[in-house]
Parts: sequence; structure tokens; C-alpha cells
Amino acid sequence: MVNVAIAGGTGAVGRTLIEVLATQTKHQAFILSRKAPNPEATPLAPTFEVDYSNVDALKTFLEEHDIHTVISAFGITATSLATSQLNLIKAADLSSATKRFIPSSFAMRYPKDGVALLPPLEHYFTSLDALSNTNLEYAAVHNGTFLEYFAPPALKSHHPHSTIVLDIAHAAAAIPGDGNTPVTFTYTFDVARYVVAALGLPTWPADHELRIVGDELTFNEFVKLAEEIKGEKFSVVYDDVEKLKRSEISELPGHEASYAQFPKERLQWFLSIFELWMATGLGKVEGGKGSLNELFPEIKPLTAREMLERYWKA
Repeated sequence: MVNVAIAGGTGAVGRTLIEVLATQTKHQAFILSRKAPNPEATPLAPTFEVDYSNVDALKTFLEEHDIHTVISAFGITATSLATSQLNLIKAADLSSATKRFIPSSFAMRYPKDGVALLPPLEHYFTSLDALSNTNLEYAAVHNGTFLEYFAPPALKSHHPHSTIVLDIAHAAAAIPGDGNTPVTFTYTFDVARYVVAALGLPTWPADHELRIVGDELTFNEFVKLAEEIKGEKFSVVYDDVEKLKRSEISELPGHEASYAQFPKERLQWFLSIFELWMATGLGKVEGGKGSLNELFPEIKPLTAREMLERYWKA
């Protein structure tokens, strides 16, 4: 049994990890939060207010609570990755109790030249460089794109619902590239199940990657599957790579629900980056040898077909 600290434990990925950790008894979870815990709340794990600007205080906390593994589940924002995660890495390296660290990622394998498109990624790569200069065993989680983006709210998820590429509710799709490039899709609760299982591995992969494949298919295959199961022909357009490079995507009806939080231009800019990466093959996670799928065959992740049949069947 090891003690595991979840930084960003109140966010979407963090909450999912906490819920899955609460279903087992091999490991004890601790939630790290910038805010004081709500005395009226009944969290699934003890919650502690921490000051991410104070490396010494973080080190003391990790040692006092015998934290073996730190999982960073911050979102990709400049403040979280530039300051909080880097200080947490420093503290974990100084802590006599802490041996392992998972940095914020939980997505596809980001390309280094992606910093030009998405500047906060600079801090992600800085964190990886920092980890490489510590005595910590570390690994980033690569799981592709979250499957719940293509599911209705009925599928349990702490991740906010949004529309990307496939707008199944409106039988429409705006496919990046030619639609024939394989993409990996993984449900967040399956990601958490694999990560919790990986906590028990005697060693982590030498390439510092925890690879997870929930399902793999092209967007053309995904549309065909959705049409078959929903019993409805989709309206499909294709956004070529050059268009995506201009930060342009075809608007889908489902995008409108996001405009209150993300203005149209900003949403298109953000989605175009990930759609460009998916169109050029970066959205695929290599399964097979060394993947967590191979190491934990007893875990059966939710597939796209299963999700569609369960939540979209006509």
C-alpha cells in the first residue's frame, strides 16, 4: 500500500482518479487543494490546503504524510504548470518519502513544436525536463482523446461536455484531414483504472510513458459506426490540414453551447490545434507491447461501439 497525493484533485481528471482510488484498498489517496477544505463536504479522500509557491512546505507535507507517489492533474494553464507543478516536482525530489511522479498530461503525446501553437505547453515540457533531472521515477499518461467528448451527458464524466469533430446529437461531423488517420479514444474512468493499476507496478516503463488505448478508429470509421447505430445519415464536411493550420474549423451546431464560456474565435483556435494533431497522426497512442493494456488485460475499457450502442442507439 502506498500513499498517493493528487494535485488538482478537485478538477475533472483529479476527481475521476479520486473516485477510482476510493473503490480499492491498496492505496490511500490525499487531495491537494489551493483552497481550504469545505467542513460540510464529505470527500472521498482527506483534503489538504497547500501553498504551491512554498517548496519547503510542500516537501514537509509530503514527508509528514509519507506520500510515495504524486499525481499532478492540473489543467494546461500557464499558472498551474509554470509554478505549481514545477514546485511540486522540486518538493517531491527533496522529499525522503516520495519516489514517483506523474505530471499533468492525460492526453495525446504532445509534439515539442506544438509550443508555437499552444504556448502553455512550454511549461509541460519544462516539467518533463525537470523530472529528468531528479531521482524520481516518472511517467506521463498518454491516452489520446477522451471518449466522452462523443457521448451525451448520460455517460458519467466529470469532464465538461463539448463538441469536437463529431456532433452526434445533430448528426453532423467536421472531420480533420481525410478522416483516414487512426485516433485513440479513452474514457476518463478507464484512464483512471489503468493509472491506479500502474501504481502497483514494481517499475515504470523506461520511456517514461504510461500508454492507454481505450479504442482506436479513424473518424471516417467513427462516423460510419454512429450512422449505423443511430440509424441516421450524417452531414459530413472535411477540414484539410491547411485550413486547420490557419486556426479554422467548420462550425458544428454543438459548438454553440460552448460560446458562452469560449468565444467562437477562441474555441475554433483551440480545437483546430488538437484536430490538426489528430489529422497528422499524433492522436494515436501505440498499444501493444509495454502499454498498460498489455500489462493489465483484465481491465476492459469502454469502446466507441459500446458507448454508441449504450447512449445513442435509435
